Amino acid sequence: MGASRAAVDAGYAPNEMQVGRPARSSPPELYVAVGISGAIQHLTGIKDARTIVAINKDSEAPIFEVADIGLVGDLFRSSPSLERLL
Repeated sequence: MGASRAAVDAGYAPNEMQVGRPARSSPPELYVAVGISGAIQHLTGIKDARTIVAINKDSEAPIFEVADIGLVGDLFRSSPSLERLL
């Protein structure tokens, strides 16, 4: 489990969960980026993930350049549907 800098700064997750921090050394098998645009420091932190899935409403978001699977859509509409399917 990881979090973006914005999520950590907002208090939703502790600092040690921030993606891209040096302490997080083991790459995940699956990384699901929901509503993540793909700032360069975030992309650096996820580059070694085996499979990257991205959901973002901006089809030009940098996260799609590294994603193995991408869905262009609003996270508040797409996530519940995907959750039900899983």
